[in-house]
Amino acid sequence: MDWFTKFPTMDANSLRDLKKAIDEGFRAFTRAYGDSIEGLFEPLQHFLIWSERFMTKTPWPIILLLIALVAWFASRNWKIVAGSIATLLVIGYFDMWDDTMKTVSMIFVCTVLSIVIGIPIGILMSRSDRVQNAINPILDVMQTMPSFVYLIPVVMLLGIGKVPGLIAVVIYAIPPMIRLTNLGIRLVDKDVLEAADAFGSSSWQKLKNVQMPLALPTIMAGINQTIMMALAMVVIASMIGVQGLGQPVLKAISNQYFTLGIFNGLAIVGIAIIFDRVSQAFGARLQKHREIIHG
Repeated sequence: MDWFTKFPTMDANSLRDLKKAIDEGFRAFTRAYGDSIEGLFEPLQHFLIWSERFMTKTPWPIILLLIALVAWFASRNWKIVAGSIATLLVIGYFDMWDDTMKTVSMIFVCTVLSIVIGIPIGILMSRSDRVQNAINPILDVMQTMPSFVYLIPVVMLLGIGKVPGLIAVVIYAIPPMIRLTNLGIRLVDKDVLEAADAFGSSSWQKLKNVQMPLALPTIMAGINQTIMMALAMVVIASMIGVQGLGQPVLKAISNQYFTLGIFNGLAIVGIAIIFDRVSQAFGARLQKHREIIHG
């Protein structure tokens, strides 16, 4: 009755040989193509370095002014602007300015990359049920896979550094961007699309002038979620060399520094609140604009 009480498993030797073959195959792939793959990401590394230098080398009053202008342009709400400035002033006062700017630059690059990659994939999914059915399982795996697992193949391929961390963060954070772009375009009223067809619009014109503007509030929600997930991944990405607020948190965990961990954790929360309030306010403005235009 062993079969009834003990779940049947693969033979131990066969399982070990299978794992060994997969590991050796991936190592061979890394040795053969690792340098070429690393070269493909060189422009991304330059972009990330430029962004970090801009955020850390620019005088802090100018950075504060730029952030305030972005917050005002997006929200048109002086309370959100004042809250953003106050939060950053407190963070800087507790000597976390440089780490915060490094984290903000990382989130900025991750968000830009997620938008550039995610929106076209979302558009493709919205145009074809077959593509949607093929990509949805991949997104399910990306969203449910433990975040630490992303680090293993990325580090084996590219080593430790900023770019591997960036790639791991993007993989973790991009699914909401893709899903909500697909959803936003699919939710566009069919009567509006029929009216566009009646006026002789091409597929590109419908996408550019009808579907994307109407789906923009939903897409903004996807951007918001991508930013939140990227911030959640910052501490884990610090394990493979991503600088910023995550490294002090990791140091605090390793050495049991309570105050260091709490302060930097609260700084991450502060940045998350700024991004969340600004992006939500911008999405709400877009929604109101859509309601006014289309009744």
